[in-house]
Amino acid sequence: MKKYNKQIIILSLIIIIFLLWYFDIFKYISIEYISELKDFINNFGILGPIVFFVIYVLATVLFLPGLPLSLLAGIVFGPILGSILVSISSTTGAALAFLVGRYTGRDWIINKFSDSDIFKKLDNGIKEQGWRMIAITRLIPIFPFNAQNYVYGLTDIDFKTYVFVSWLCMLPGTVAYVFLAGAIIAGEGNTAKTITYIGIGVAILLILSVVGKRFVKNSEEENK
Repeated sequence: MKKYNKQIIILSLIIIIFLLWYFDIFKYISIEYISELKDFINNFGILGPIVFFVIYVLATVLFLPGLPLSLLAGIVFGPILGSILVSISSTTGAALAFLVGRYTGRDWIINKFSDSDIFKKLDNGIKEQGWRMIAITRLIPIFPFNAQNYVYGLTDIDFKTYVFVSWLCMLPGTVAYVFLAGAIIAGEGNTAKTITYIGIGVAILLILSVVGKRFVKNSEEENK
């Protein structure tokens, strides 16, 4: 039964990838096409958040960049709702990629990443530091986000721990980028309000930089 389920999942992913390629959707997941993406989401009306969620999750699983979509969320939905949507979507996508790496597509992931520096460093990091390795790589973009999700599935980290730490440590960066993108929209012509949102985004990014470096330093000192 498990083998049958794996085949269904793999076949579904192949069909989805083919459809995205056939309709040339891949090229639109970029900053250059923010306006087109905005119009596309707005055309769905009240279903826009659901459509956005599906697109973001698929983008994460299919190794497409998430930054354009995070910025899009701020522009279309504003800082608050946009942050919530991106947080839920990115965490869900990361969780699905993890499960694919651990179960459904394990052989393919092993063949692709088992000899790579990314796998070796993340695997050693998990063995030496446990959940703190996830926190470090989420707070500081040491490795590509999408690749991390799959590779972590090959490590010994517990799924619930992976999801919780990923969500918690990705949240500040999510809020920062979405607030920066949504500042003008949320400001609604109010300059002070716009500057406030921009200030929040910049402040969070600066704090993340300091906290991330401090976290890495503390982890290194504890492992000496």
